[in-house]
Amino acid sequence: MSLERGKEFSGGEGSSSGYSSPSPTDHHDQQQQPATPSRYESQKRRDWNTFGQYLKNQRPPVPLSQCNYSHVLEFLRYLDQFGKTKVHLQGCMFYGQPEPPAPCTCPLRQAWGSLDALIGRLRAAYEENGGAPESNPFASGAIRVYLREVRECQAKARGIPYKKKKKKSTATTPSSSSSRGGGGGSGNSDRDSSTSSIMHFS
Repeated sequence: MSLERGKEFSGGEGSSSGYSSPSPTDHHDQQQQPATPSRYESQKRRDWNTFGQYLKNQRPPVPLSQCNYSHVLEFLRYLDQFGKTKVHLQGCMFYGQPEPPAPCTCPLRQAWGSLDALIGRLRAAYEENGGAPESNPFASGAIRVYLREVRECQAKARGIPYKKKKKKSTATTPSSSSSRGGGGGSGNSDRDSSTSSIMHFS
């Protein structure tokens, strides 16, 4: 989810080896160029600015120092009006159907995955901007409960079971033991299969 919907090698004429050493001026210019922020960092900054603007627009405005989990919950509910995920109501004939055959009047909401990713970015941005970890409103247990309820509600309404991917179990066999002892790639594959999987919700 995006709240605001929300890349060098240059050659030149030089010696016979084809390499042209940069001049001191070129080296200085390269050092002065600011690093381009990653997509994640750019999105995190936009999210943080959006949340700050949301607090300022409250009546009365809420200082960041006085922000708590209740303001975060209100912010998440406020974002639902910009959602694009159809969430069927219990009275809808398409409730629990992953691919309804016809349109309906059920509301659009923010997908659970988008909200979960948003909270992760805001939690990091809060501490990067001077907030104390122990008072981080985005890390509150109430936020985790809310996200879990949204996940379960959307899974039922859309007929999409939501399960964690199980880790692959690696049975120890003589062949695998011998290859692991040889320092080959088997050890790397074991580490790859034991990494935590990311849950997706569409």
